[in-house]
Amino acid sequence: MFEKINSMGLLGLNAYPVYVEVEASRGLDSLDIVGLADVAVKESRERIRSAFRSSGVPFPKQRIMINLAPADVKKSGSVHDLSIAVAILSVLGTVTHKQLEKSAFIGEVSLGGEIRPVSGVLPMTLMAKSCGLTEIFVPSDNAFEASVVDGITVYGVSSLSELILHLGGKAPIEPMSRYVAKEADCYSDLDFADVKGQQTAKKALEIAACGGHNVLMVGAPGSGKSMLAKRMPSILPQMTFEESIETTNIHSISGVLDPKTPLVTKRPFRAPHHTISPAGLSGGGSVPKPGEISLAHNGLLFLDELAEFSRPTLEILRQPLEDQKVTISRVSGSITYPCSIMLIAAMNPCPCGYYGHPTKKCICSQKQVASYLSRISGPVLDRFDIHLEVAPVEYDHLSSTAKEESSAQIRERVQRAREIQNKRYKGTSVTCNARITSDILHDVCVMTDGANEMLRGVFDKLGLSARAYDRILKVARTIADMDSSEVIDKKHIAQAVQYRSLDRKYWN
Repeated sequence: MFEKINSMGLLGLNAYPVYVEVEASRGLDSLDIVGLADVAVKESRERIRSAFRSSGVPFPKQRIMINLAPADVKKSGSVHDLSIAVAILSVLGTVTHKQLEKSAFIGEVSLGGEIRPVSGVLPMTLMAKSCGLTEIFVPSDNAFEASVVDGITVYGVSSLSELILHLGGKAPIEPMSRYVAKEADCYSDLDFADVKGQQTAKKALEIAACGGHNVLMVGAPGSGKSMLAKRMPSILPQMTFEESIETTNIHSISGVLDPKTPLVTKRPFRAPHHTISPAGLSGGGSVPKPGEISLAHNGLLFLDELAEFSRPTLEILRQPLEDQKVTISRVSGSITYPCSIMLIAAMNPCPCGYYGHPTKKCICSQKQVASYLSRISGPVLDRFDIHLEVAPVEYDHLSSTAKEESSAQIRERVQRAREIQNKRYKGTSVTCNARITSDILHDVCVMTDGANEMLRGVFDKLGLSARAYDRILKVARTIADMDSSEVIDKKHIAQAVQYRSLDRKYWN
């Protein structure tokens, strides 16, 4: 007797179809699993035997061979338990292949017969749909997550006995209704209205949000750097459905997806501690998992106390920031995770924090200051589009009762500027001004003669690198979009250049 049941596997971010082939024949009672299965998969034999006993289902007294095809791809984890259990049910005659040829089964089976949740359900559900399947059975705790996908019927299963009753037509399981996100779930609760003063910093961060630019904030302790950064998600443009699916996929396979919100609609905000390892930031492990830089995909990565991060950890950011992806290589193969992020970093100008402070005296020596700043290498510094000095807040601003501009007001301008960019880059891989590729840079960033001459003078005087030139041009393009100007003018270049001065003040 031969049957085939559909399942799904996961390799990094990529799901792939797995076919659970079962063959039953006369012989000593046994259950063998082949098909390049790891230890966790082979242990499913004992889990399924116990689950059958707990569910009151007799286990077949036959020689049963299970093959997980394709046999040349390694299978890992407990995700195939449910499909193997259904394959054995087909041996008993409880279900037939014709009933299940358009269905997939995902989930871990416990000793008591309960179906436990697994990671990566969303990408596997998307793959099931792309394979032409019409139904998918997942653990009840994962059903909300799978309901994000339109065009496939999702059934949440809580136990093996419940599934048997459903497949036998005795007690059908109600399919999960499709999840639709509300607009109120799209933005952070923190508001820029809480920040007193700091108008220059707010304007710079608004420009960064419009164009997706990286920002380095330097300032004394207590000047509001962290407070400003934590409110950035409240002014970022709304995520598209495609961006939400991409981000949710990464959170799903990492096991950090909130069960109450199956679709990530708020742009991620990740703020790892400065003691994080390079692998924690970029991703890693024997089965490579996404790191913080990938968990922040389509959102914001905030590195507070930048100079306290280890040098190898910071240097590992260089290539991902350029390529918007990170590749983790192991002997068994390479896995690539996307990491299209905005990087916001904050740091003090010296160990005591008061170098250059208008009222407090710095107690650090010049050597200590130079040593502290040298922890940030030139190549890392060059990858920040905007360098922002955050000045101490004056008493008059702190004590003022006047209402500050809210995040909603700022977000309207940001969304308007981003819509201009969406229209400009429609049909290309470019998503915002910070991602403009070199082949279209000069076609997109058209300057007036005066703006061109100004940038030429700045380039020669400051000795800018080619990367710094590109980044000034991209920031100027964003400022021009905020002014609804098709051409970059002198004032746009002048404003963009002033955001590249801190490296000359502190690092020169």
